[in-house]
Amino acid sequence: MPTILNPYLNFRGNAREAVEFYHSVLGGELNISTFKELGGSSGPADDDLIMHSQVSGTTGLVIMCSDVPEHMTYAVGDHDFSVSLSGDGEAELTGYWDKLSEGATIEQPLTKAPWGDTFGMLRDRFGVSWLVNISGAPAA
Repeated sequence: MPTILNPYLNFRGNAREAVEFYHSVLGGELNISTFKELGGSSGPADDDLIMHSQVSGTTGLVIMCSDVPEHMTYAVGDHDFSVSLSGDGEAELTGYWDKLSEGATIEQPLTKAPWGDTFGMLRDRFGVSWLVNISGAPAA
């Protein structure tokens, strides 16, 4: 099996909503396990929080999410990470962009970039920064 690099995103109480949204974007298989199910709950407040979830998209994309319980430190960063989707499948990548755009803040519209690709940046409704780059002909 090859080594796989994928984002693992942490949330404060809304990981289920986030991972279900990413599943609606990427399709494929969704697995969700709570702290209670995995024996990691430190009390009733943790029971239904997501200890681990994973979307394995139909094209091989993988994203993982979990909740950070109240008794653990959690600080939301500002542009300290981004999830990048890139390739030459224009219809596929534009479809991901369109779905991720729902409720998002568009930081750079998906448009032709100076380097010849189509590129866009957005912060989705959960505060996660996404970069989408669709390979194109180099600029003349």
